[in-house]
Amino acid sequence: MILLGYLMAVLMGVVLGVIGGGGSILTVPILVYLMGVSPDIATGYSLLLVGATAAFGAYRYFKDGLVDVKASLLFAAPSIIAVYITRAFIMPNIPDTLLTSPFELSKNTAIMLLFAALMFASAIMMLLKSYRAKPALESAGDNELPEQTKKPKVTLIMFEGAVVGLVTGILGAGGGFLIIPALVLFLGMPIKNAVGASLFIIALKSLLGFVGDLQAGIPLEVPLLPLMLVATIVGMAVSTKLAKKLDGVTLQKFFAFFTLIIAVFIISKELV
Repeated sequence: MILLGYLMAVLMGVVLGVIGGGGSILTVPILVYLMGVSPDIATGYSLLLVGATAAFGAYRYFKDGLVDVKASLLFAAPSIIAVYITRAFIMPNIPDTLLTSPFELSKNTAIMLLFAALMFASAIMMLLKSYRAKPALESAGDNELPEQTKKPKVTLIMFEGAVVGLVTGILGAGGGFLIIPALVLFLGMPIKNAVGASLFIIALKSLLGFVGDLQAGIPLEVPLLPLMLVATIVGMAVSTKLAKKLDGVTLQKFFAFFTLIIAVFIISKELV
């Protein structure tokens, strides 16, 4: 199971690098079900693994001129604040048992169920995007978006940044599948640039969120964390070559169905 966990960590790095999100959707279940890490600790480890891997990928995109730093910071600023506050002050104060009646609901079970809900939402977003029409994605990549999407809606983009930061803080999720639509629709950003910006934003807020965990006293497991980090970065390095060869729409469909399967598995394991 441990070896499978490291192999899945490589897959997480590949997915994160190719489509700019989805890393934490794999990372938390890997840590919980294959590595035996408790869900509340796993969300913190996910922030480190996803954040460091995203930083590696963002640097590679930045070298290719595909990261708009100014627009990324506009989204990232409220997101970073939200994730830090959530990890440093909100999560440590959530009780271990949330409900005792009419049924018992623990903090860890709630985290995994919320995570499964996020996975369903992400899968639906990916399927809608991929089935809506490949030409729409291609036109976005060619910067041929409708004129009304060219003007940034600053208030809305910052609000969504804060919401994504809250999600990141609670679930350890990078939020790439929320970030990319926001960048494309509200900032008029081409899809390839949105992927690079998403990695940059995920790196910033995930790593800062992990600083909040360190402040709260999260235990660090060695050699688990260093080995997982190496595995995910290997996957990210592979993804830079795959991204040029794979059809992004086909990959999104495959990952969406894969995500739904994992979500069903989590729900059945937590509730049955």
